[in-house]
Amino acid sequence: MAGSDARPDSAGASARPRLEDVAARVGLSTASVSLVLRDVPGPSERTRQRVLKAAAELGYRADRNASLLARRRSRQLGVMVDIHSSFHAELVESLHTAAEEIGYDLVLSTQTRTRDENTAVETLLAFRCEALILLGPTAPAATLKALDRKVPVVAVGRRIADASLDVVRSADEDGIGQVVDHLVELGHREIVHVDGGKGVIATDRRRGYRNAMRRHGLDAHIRVLSGDRTEAAGERAARHLLEAGQPPTAVVAFNDRCAIGILTTLGGAGIAVPDRVSLVGYDDDALSRMTCFDLTTVGQSAEDLARHAVTAAVERLDHGRTTPREVVLPPRLLVRTTTAAPDRPPGEVS
Repeated sequence: MAGSDARPDSAGASARPRLEDVAARVGLSTASVSLVLRDVPGPSERTRQRVLKAAAELGYRADRNASLLARRRSRQLGVMVDIHSSFHAELVESLHTAAEEIGYDLVLSTQTRTRDENTAVETLLAFRCEALILLGPTAPAATLKALDRKVPVVAVGRRIADASLDVVRSADEDGIGQVVDHLVELGHREIVHVDGGKGVIATDRRRGYRNAMRRHGLDAHIRVLSGDRTEAAGERAARHLLEAGQPPTAVVAFNDRCAIGILTTLGGAGIAVPDRVSLVGYDDDALSRMTCFDLTTVGQSAEDLARHAVTAAVERLDHGRTTPREVVLPPRLLVRTTTAAPDRPPGEVS
Protein backbone atom coordinates (compact mmCIF):
# COMPACT_ATOMS: atom_id res chain seq x y z
CA MET A 1 0.00 0.00 0.00
CA ALA A 2 1.35 3.45 -0.89
CA GLY A 3 3.05 5.13 2.04
CA SER A 4 3.30 1.90 4.03
CA ASP A 5 6.96 2.59 4.79
CA ALA A 6 6.21 5.89 6.50
CA ARG A 7 6.18 5.65 10.29
CA PRO A 8 3.08 6.89 12.13
CA ASP A 9 3.70 9.23 15.03
CA SER A 10 1.84 9.14 18.32
CA ALA A 11 -1.01 11.20 16.86
CA GLY A 12 -1.48 8.83 13.95
CA ALA A 13 -0.04 11.17 11.31
CA SER A 14 2.78 10.08 9.02
CA ALA A 15 6.16 11.16 10.36
CA ARG A 16 8.88 12.55 8.16
CA PRO A 17 10.84 9.69 6.50
CA ARG A 18 14.33 9.14 7.90
CA LEU A 19 17.60 8.16 6.27
CA GLU A 20 17.13 4.72 7.84
CA ASP A 21 13.82 4.31 5.98
CA VAL A 22 15.51 4.89 2.63
CA ALA A 23 18.29 2.45 3.56
CA ALA A 24 15.74 -0.21 4.53
CA ARG A 25 13.85 0.24 1.25
CA VAL A 26 16.96 -0.45 -0.88
CA GLY A 27 18.70 -2.88 1.49
CA LEU A 28 21.84 -0.79 1.95
CA SER A 29 23.62 0.71 4.94
CA THR A 30 22.77 4.24 6.00
CA ALA A 31 26.38 5.19 5.28
CA SER A 32 26.02 4.12 1.63
CA VAL A 33 22.71 5.91 1.27
CA SER A 34 24.21 9.04 2.82
CA LEU A 35 27.03 9.00 0.25
CA VAL A 36 24.50 8.95 -2.58
CA LEU A 37 22.30 11.68 -1.14
CA ARG A 38 25.32 13.90 -0.50
CA ASP A 39 26.58 13.20 -4.04
CA VAL A 40 29.89 11.84 -2.74
CA PRO A 41 31.95 9.66 -5.15
CA GLY A 42 31.98 5.90 -4.46
CA PRO A 43 28.61 4.21 -5.05
CA SER A 44 27.93 2.83 -8.53
CA GLU A 45 25.52 4.55 -10.89
CA ARG A 46 23.04 1.67 -10.46
CA THR A 47 23.14 2.09 -6.68
CA ARG A 48 22.68 5.83 -7.02
CA GLN A 49 19.59 5.41 -9.14
CA ARG A 50 18.07 2.89 -6.70
CA VAL A 51 18.66 5.19 -3.73
CA LEU A 52 17.34 8.30 -5.47
CA LYS A 53 14.24 6.40 -6.65
CA ALA A 54 13.54 5.12 -3.12
CA ALA A 55 14.05 8.58 -1.60
CA ALA A 56 11.61 10.08 -4.11
CA GLU A 57 8.99 7.38 -3.45
CA LEU A 58 9.23 7.87 0.31
CA GLY A 59 9.24 11.66 0.06
CA TYR A 60 12.57 11.79 1.93
CA ARG A 61 14.15 15.22 2.37
CA ALA A 62 17.50 15.69 4.05
CA ASP A 63 17.47 17.49 7.41
CA ARG A 64 19.60 20.43 6.33
CA ASN A 65 19.99 21.85 9.83
CA ALA A 66 21.16 18.53 11.27
CA SER A 67 23.61 18.10 8.41
CA LEU A 68 25.06 21.55 8.87
CA LEU A 69 25.34 21.09 12.61
CA ALA A 70 27.15 17.81 12.10
CA ARG A 71 29.69 19.67 9.98
CA ARG A 72 29.71 22.58 12.46
CA ARG A 73 28.42 24.86 9.70
CA SER A 74 25.30 27.00 9.75
CA ARG A 75 25.72 28.57 6.27
CA GLN A 76 24.10 31.65 7.75
CA LEU A 77 25.28 35.20 7.11
CA GLY A 78 24.25 37.66 9.81
CA VAL A 79 23.12 41.09 8.62
CA MET A 80 22.80 44.14 10.86
CA VAL A 81 20.25 46.60 9.44
CA ASP A 82 18.82 49.95 10.47
CA ILE A 83 15.07 49.36 10.54
CA HIS A 84 14.38 53.01 9.64
CA SER A 85 16.49 53.04 6.45
CA SER A 86 14.65 52.27 3.22
CA PHE A 87 18.03 51.97 1.48
CA HIS A 88 19.02 49.26 3.95
CA ALA A 89 15.79 47.47 3.08
CA GLU A 90 16.83 47.47 -0.58
CA LEU A 91 20.26 46.20 0.40
CA VAL A 92 18.72 43.33 2.38
CA GLU A 93 16.58 42.27 -0.58
CA SER A 94 19.67 42.17 -2.81
CA LEU A 95 21.68 40.38 -0.11
CA HIS A 96 19.02 37.66 0.08
CA THR A 97 19.22 37.12 -3.66
CA ALA A 98 23.03 36.99 -3.71
CA ALA A 99 23.21 34.64 -0.72
CA GLU A 100 20.55 32.22 -1.89
CA GLU A 101 22.26 31.83 -5.26
CA ILE A 102 25.23 30.21 -3.51
CA GLY A 103 23.39 28.25 -0.85
CA TYR A 104 23.56 30.63 2.11
CA ASP A 105 20.77 32.04 4.27
CA LEU A 106 20.51 35.40 6.01
CA VAL A 107 19.75 36.14 9.64
CA LEU A 108 18.66 39.74 10.23
CA SER A 109 19.19 41.74 13.39
CA THR A 110 17.85 45.27 13.59
CA GLN A 111 18.97 48.54 15.02
CA THR A 112 16.16 50.68 16.39
CA ARG A 113 15.91 53.75 18.57
CA THR A 114 16.07 51.49 21.63
CA ARG A 115 18.28 48.67 20.28
CA ASP A 116 21.89 49.58 19.67
CA GLU A 117 24.51 48.21 17.32
CA ASN A 118 26.20 46.05 19.95
CA THR A 119 22.93 44.29 20.83
CA ALA A 120 22.20 43.66 17.16
CA VAL A 121 25.63 42.10 16.65
CA GLU A 122 25.45 39.93 19.77
CA THR A 123 22.13 38.54 18.54
CA LEU A 124 23.71 37.50 15.25
CA LEU A 125 26.55 35.75 17.05
CA ALA A 126 24.04 33.91 19.25
CA PHE A 127 22.41 32.55 16.09
CA ARG A 128 25.75 31.00 15.05
CA CYS A 129 26.16 33.19 11.98
CA GLU A 130 29.39 32.30 10.21
CA ALA A 131 30.08 35.82 8.97
CA LEU A 132 28.61 39.26 9.62
CA ILE A 133 27.58 41.84 7.04
CA LEU A 134 27.15 45.15 8.84
CA LEU A 135 25.24 47.88 7.00
CA GLY A 136 26.59 51.33 7.86
CA PRO A 137 28.24 50.34 11.17
CA THR A 138 29.13 53.21 13.51
CA ALA A 139 31.24 51.30 16.06
CA PRO A 140 34.89 52.34 16.41
CA ALA A 141 37.28 50.71 13.97
CA ALA A 142 39.05 48.92 16.84
CA THR A 143 35.74 47.33 17.89
CA LEU A 144 35.05 46.10 14.36
CA LYS A 145 38.57 44.72 14.02
CA ALA A 146 38.19 42.82 17.30
CA LEU A 147 34.87 41.42 16.08
CA ASP A 148 36.52 40.32 12.84
CA ARG A 149 38.89 38.16 14.88
CA LYS A 150 35.84 36.16 16.05
CA VAL A 151 34.02 35.86 12.71
CA PRO A 152 34.63 37.38 9.28
CA VAL A 153 33.13 40.87 9.11
CA VAL A 154 32.15 42.85 6.02
CA ALA A 155 31.42 46.54 6.63
CA VAL A 156 29.10 47.94 3.96
CA GLY A 157 28.94 51.64 3.17
CA ARG A 158 31.64 52.83 5.53
CA ARG A 159 35.32 53.56 5.02
CA ILE A 160 37.62 52.07 7.68
CA ALA A 161 41.17 53.39 7.76
CA ASP A 162 43.88 50.71 7.70
CA ALA A 163 41.13 48.11 7.77
CA SER A 164 41.95 44.55 8.75
CA LEU A 165 38.46 43.52 7.70
CA ASP A 166 36.57 43.60 4.41
CA VAL A 167 34.89 46.83 3.31
CA VAL A 168 32.40 47.38 0.50
CA ARG A 169 31.37 50.99 -0.05
CA SER A 170 30.74 53.69 -2.58
CA ALA A 171 33.06 56.68 -3.03
CA ASP A 172 31.12 59.13 -0.86
CA GLU A 173 33.47 62.07 -1.33
CA ASP A 174 33.19 61.73 -5.09
CA GLY A 175 29.41 61.43 -4.87
CA ILE A 176 29.03 64.73 -3.00
CA GLY A 177 31.59 66.28 -5.34
CA GLN A 178 29.33 65.39 -8.28
CA VAL A 179 26.44 67.12 -6.51
CA VAL A 180 28.39 70.36 -5.98
CA ASP A 181 29.65 70.27 -9.58
CA HIS A 182 26.07 69.94 -10.81
CA LEU A 183 24.81 72.82 -8.71
CA VAL A 184 27.70 75.10 -9.70
CA GLU A 185 27.07 74.32 -13.37
CA LEU A 186 23.48 75.45 -12.85
CA GLY A 187 24.77 78.77 -11.45
CA HIS A 188 24.54 78.20 -7.68
CA ARG A 189 27.09 79.67 -5.29
CA GLU A 190 25.21 79.76 -1.96
CA ILE A 191 25.26 76.02 -1.36
CA VAL A 192 24.67 74.71 2.18
CA HIS A 193 25.40 71.20 3.37
CA VAL A 194 23.28 69.57 6.09
CA ASP A 195 25.57 66.85 7.40
CA GLY A 196 24.94 63.44 8.95
CA GLY A 197 26.56 63.87 12.35
CA LYS A 198 29.78 62.37 13.71
CA GLY A 199 30.03 59.07 11.81
CA VAL A 200 32.67 58.17 9.23
CA ILE A 201 30.19 58.25 6.35
CA ALA A 202 29.07 61.73 7.37
CA THR A 203 32.70 62.81 7.66
CA ASP A 204 33.48 61.64 4.13
CA ARG A 205 30.46 63.37 2.64
CA ARG A 206 31.20 66.56 4.55
CA ARG A 207 34.80 66.47 3.32
CA GLY A 208 33.57 65.90 -0.24
CA TYR A 209 31.38 69.02 0.01
CA ARG A 210 34.18 71.21 1.39
CA ASN A 211 36.73 70.02 -1.17
CA ALA A 212 34.33 70.54 -4.08
CA MET A 213 33.42 74.04 -2.93
CA ARG A 214 37.11 74.93 -2.67
CA ARG A 215 37.76 73.43 -6.09
CA HIS A 216 35.23 75.88 -7.52
CA GLY A 217 36.70 78.83 -5.61
CA LEU A 218 33.71 79.03 -3.26
CA ASP A 219 35.60 78.87 0.04
CA ALA A 220 33.72 81.90 1.37
CA HIS A 221 30.38 80.20 0.72
CA ILE A 222 31.14 76.98 2.64
CA ARG A 223 28.44 76.45 5.25
CA VAL A 224 27.70 73.23 7.13
CA LEU A 225 24.67 72.71 9.37
CA SER A 226 24.69 69.87 11.87
CA GLY A 227 22.19 67.11 11.25
CA ASP A 228 21.82 63.35 11.17
CA ARG A 229 20.27 60.66 8.98
CA THR A 230 16.60 61.35 9.86
CA GLU A 231 13.74 63.38 8.41
CA ALA A 232 13.58 65.26 11.71
CA ALA A 233 17.13 66.51 11.19
CA GLY A 234 16.11 67.89 7.81
CA GLU A 235 13.11 69.64 9.35
CA ARG A 236 15.32 71.26 12.01
CA ALA A 237 17.86 72.40 9.41
CA ALA A 238 15.16 73.88 7.19
CA ARG A 239 13.61 75.79 10.11
CA HIS A 240 17.06 77.16 10.98
CA LEU A 241 17.56 78.38 7.41
CA LEU A 242 14.12 79.99 7.38
CA GLU A 243 14.66 81.72 10.72
CA ALA A 244 18.00 83.10 9.50
CA GLY A 245 16.23 85.06 6.76
CA GLN A 246 17.03 84.62 3.07
CA PRO A 247 17.69 80.90 2.51
CA PRO A 248 20.55 79.72 0.29
CA THR A 249 19.84 78.88 -3.33
CA ALA A 250 20.79 75.22 -2.86
CA VAL A 251 21.00 72.63 -0.09
CA VAL A 252 22.88 69.33 -0.14
CA ALA A 253 21.55 66.87 2.46
CA PHE A 254 23.43 63.95 4.02
CA ASN A 255 20.88 61.46 2.72
CA ASP A 256 17.44 61.24 1.12
CA ARG A 257 15.59 61.03 4.42
CA CYS A 258 17.14 64.27 5.62
CA ALA A 259 16.43 65.87 2.23
CA ILE A 260 12.76 64.90 2.40
CA GLY A 261 12.52 66.54 5.84
CA ILE A 262 13.95 69.72 4.31
CA LEU A 263 11.63 69.51 1.31
CA THR A 264 8.44 69.17 3.32
CA THR A 265 9.39 71.97 5.73
CA LEU A 266 10.31 74.39 2.96
CA GLY A 267 7.09 73.54 1.15
CA GLY A 268 5.08 74.17 4.29
CA ALA A 269 6.68 77.63 4.54
CA GLY A 270 5.84 78.48 0.93
CA ILE A 271 9.43 78.09 -0.34
CA ALA A 272 9.16 76.31 -3.69
CA VAL A 273 11.68 73.62 -4.64
CA PRO A 274 13.49 74.04 -7.01
CA ASP A 275 12.21 77.53 -7.92
CA ARG A 276 13.55 79.17 -4.75
CA VAL A 277 15.85 76.47 -3.38
CA SER A 278 17.41 73.51 -5.18
CA LEU A 279 17.73 70.36 -3.08
CA VAL A 280 19.82 67.19 -3.38
CA GLY A 281 19.88 64.01 -1.29
CA TYR A 282 22.03 60.90 -1.25
CA ASP A 283 21.31 57.12 -1.54
CA ASP A 284 18.54 57.02 -4.19
CA ASP A 285 16.25 55.17 -1.82
CA ALA A 286 12.67 54.22 -2.66
CA LEU A 287 11.18 57.42 -1.23
CA SER A 288 13.39 59.65 -3.38
CA ARG A 289 11.98 58.00 -6.51
CA MET A 290 8.34 58.65 -5.61
CA THR A 291 6.61 61.10 -7.92
CA CYS A 292 5.67 63.39 -5.04
CA PHE A 293 9.36 63.91 -4.19
CA ASP A 294 11.28 63.09 -7.42
CA LEU A 295 14.46 64.02 -5.60
CA THR A 296 17.78 64.72 -7.29
CA THR A 297 20.16 62.41 -5.46
CA VAL A 298 23.27 60.26 -5.65
CA GLY A 299 22.68 56.64 -6.55
CA GLN A 300 24.42 53.70 -4.95
CA SER A 301 23.69 50.32 -6.51
CA ALA A 302 22.18 48.15 -3.77
CA GLU A 303 22.60 45.12 -6.03
CA ASP A 304 26.32 45.71 -6.58
CA LEU A 305 27.03 46.50 -2.93
CA ALA A 306 25.19 43.34 -1.85
CA ARG A 307 26.86 41.10 -4.40
CA HIS A 308 30.35 42.24 -3.41
CA ALA A 309 29.52 41.92 0.30
CA VAL A 310 28.28 38.34 -0.01
CA THR A 311 31.21 37.42 -2.24
CA ALA A 312 33.66 38.83 0.30
CA ALA A 313 32.09 36.85 3.16
CA VAL A 314 31.99 33.59 1.23
CA GLU A 315 35.59 33.98 0.06
CA ARG A 316 36.61 34.14 3.70
CA LEU A 317 34.44 31.17 4.72
CA ASP A 318 34.77 28.77 1.80
CA HIS A 319 38.05 29.69 0.15
CA GLY A 320 40.20 30.68 3.11
CA ARG A 321 41.06 34.19 2.00
CA THR A 322 42.75 36.03 4.89
CA THR A 323 43.93 39.26 3.26
CA PRO A 324 41.38 42.06 3.84
CA ARG A 325 39.85 43.67 0.80
CA GLU A 326 38.22 47.04 0.15
CA VAL A 327 35.82 47.41 -2.78
CA VAL A 328 34.98 51.02 -3.67
CA LEU A 329 32.14 51.47 -6.15
CA PRO A 330 31.56 54.67 -8.14
CA PRO A 331 28.36 56.57 -7.25
CA ARG A 332 26.36 58.42 -9.89
CA LEU A 333 24.39 61.63 -9.83
CA LEU A 334 20.69 61.19 -10.67
CA VAL A 335 19.20 64.51 -11.75
CA ARG A 336 15.46 64.77 -11.16
CA THR A 337 13.13 67.71 -10.54
CA THR A 338 14.44 69.24 -7.30
CA THR A 339 17.36 71.09 -8.88
CA ALA A 340 17.30 74.01 -11.31
CA ALA A 341 19.13 77.26 -12.00
CA PRO A 342 18.81 79.80 -9.15
CA ASP A 343 16.06 82.41 -9.49
CA ARG A 344 18.44 85.20 -8.51
CA PRO A 345 21.99 86.04 -9.66
CA PRO A 346 24.87 84.72 -7.51
CA GLY A 347 25.53 87.01 -4.55
CA GLU A 348 22.18 88.82 -4.75
CA VAL A 349 20.43 88.57 -1.37
CA SER A 350 17.08 90.15 -2.05
